[in-house]
Amino acid sequence: MFGLQKKLPGLLLCIGLAIPAWLFGKWLPLVGAPVFAIFLGMLVGRVHQNREKTRLGITFTSKYLLQTAVVLLGFGLNLSQVWAVGLTSLPIIISTIVTALLTAYVLQKWLKLDVNTTTLVGVGSSICGGSAIAATAPVIEAKDEEVAKAISVIFLFNILAALTFPTLGEVLGLSNEGFALFAGTAVNDTSSVTATATAWDAIHGSNALDGATIVKLTRTLAIIPITLGLSFYRSYQVLKNGGAAQSTFSFKRSFPMFLLYFLLASLLTTVVSSLGMTVELFDQFKILSKFFIVMAMGAIGLNTDIITLVKTGGQAIGVGATCWIAITVVSLMMQKAMGMW
Repeated sequence: MFGLQKKLPGLLLCIGLAIPAWLFGKWLPLVGAPVFAIFLGMLVGRVHQNREKTRLGITFTSKYLLQTAVVLLGFGLNLSQVWAVGLTSLPIIISTIVTALLTAYVLQKWLKLDVNTTTLVGVGSSICGGSAIAATAPVIEAKDEEVAKAISVIFLFNILAALTFPTLGEVLGLSNEGFALFAGTAVNDTSSVTATATAWDAIHGSNALDGATIVKLTRTLAIIPITLGLSFYRSYQVLKNGGAAQSTFSFKRSFPMFLLYFLLASLLTTVVSSLGMTVELFDQFKILSKFFIVMAMGAIGLNTDIITLVKTGGQAIGVGATCWIAITVVSLMMQKAMGMW
């Protein structure tokens, strides 16, 4: 109870940021509530004075509540449905994910960029935007400023994709199924996949949205192997630089247990669905997951200097642009090679 009292002021502040951000996100889904929360947090952070009183709650929200959100995200994944519908798209999904990660890695090594920011942009571009960044940030111990940069970059290219991809698909002569696959593999965030596919459907009177959503959910599962891989790599680096004893401790501490809970939530959802049952509570968990992410983004915004973000964000935008273009090209090339287009 004492711990809750200490955290309560910061938690209430984050809730106060999340509610208007949530409403703004409903009004402008293309931008999304997490982006609104980050920028509201940065604006409030410029005038927020009593930092010591809210520090514990803000830290709790940006770290532990964010991990809880990833766990609850698992209740939105029916693995059998993803397997049945997403299997045909798997080669393209794997190709685009590998392309984005390799592109980010090469750019980081070649240009000596910030490792954490580049990693977050690469993972966010390759998998599922904000959710992937939320899962990866605690594993690599990313700073709030680095998370804010990555989320902002993903937001920028989500908007560009939603505005340009329907026209690009029409020029290239993609079928409805082809565009669903294109949107599901080349657009980062779920809300932006929805917006892009909906725009296509409005033009063509089709139903590409369902296919694009399933492809996107299939991509989401890549959170598990990639974050686990990053955890192992980080432990290896500690072993290499700090000795065996330090490495053992670091490995145990950095192992992302919340991903195990995420997988268990997905398995529970799959089993319940296979029995023909519908659990409304699972739908509420999905909504709560999204709200917790918005709260966490508000907390991250509070700890981020907007002036510093603007001054240092150029490199992250360059990485995001390169990853976005590479994913777009590879997604279309793979469709062509597999005879889907």
